[in-house]
Amino acid sequence: MKKKILIILGGGRSNGNTVQLAKAFMRGATEAGHHVQFISLNNINVNGCLGCKACRYEKPCVQKDDFNSLIPKIKTADLIVFASPLYFWTISSKIKAFIERLYCIAKQDENPPLGRYEKYPIHDCALLMTSADNFFWTFEQAVSYYKFTLINYIGFQDKGMLLAGGCGNTNGKPQIHSTNYLREAFEFGKRIYEDEEMYRNKGEEDEESENNYFENYVKC
Repeated sequence: MKKKILIILGGGRSNGNTVQLAKAFMRGATEAGHHVQFISLNNINVNGCLGCKACRYEKPCVQKDDFNSLIPKIKTADLIVFASPLYFWTISSKIKAFIERLYCIAKQDENPPLGRYEKYPIHDCALLMTSADNFFWTFEQAVSYYKFTLINYIGFQDKGMLLAGGCGNTNGKPQIHSTNYLREAFEFGKRIYEDEEMYRNKGEEDEESENNYFENYVKC
């Protein structure tokens, strides 16, 4: 089954490592037949949450920026892909602001789990990141935020991460083209729902085999 995929690019240079990684993912997902939308937060204005709670339980945000126009796209997306450069060891402030504003799509939850007070729509999500450094701890804070906020708290379903470290240095030009990450991103996008499709097809084959068995059994 083909999916609706929304890629949110949170900063970086216009043709930098992160946008190249996200576009490679997009090409792979498009080749697999998915419908992909690409939104750069560099080109629109999405402010951080004010904490005023005026939008609580699916009300529109009082801020007159571009986020409210994104809500229909967010609600209809099967998969939201967050693409961010690594800034000060975590995700960009643009991605953080976007995530904060998801508060307005949450519904009231009469029986919330510990530490949560609302229920969010279920979506799949994935993380694409780039950095100059490539130490074992380079993405630790970013991954922790992604898992805790989007997976554990909001309740999105994780479809994976591509953490592209070692893409040049902070003083030079983007170097992701000299790594294998663009190929990996293409394959990630192309195959992100491949297992689901495989299992669905296998289920249909098993059902057909079972039906054929019973038809033959009745004929006997």
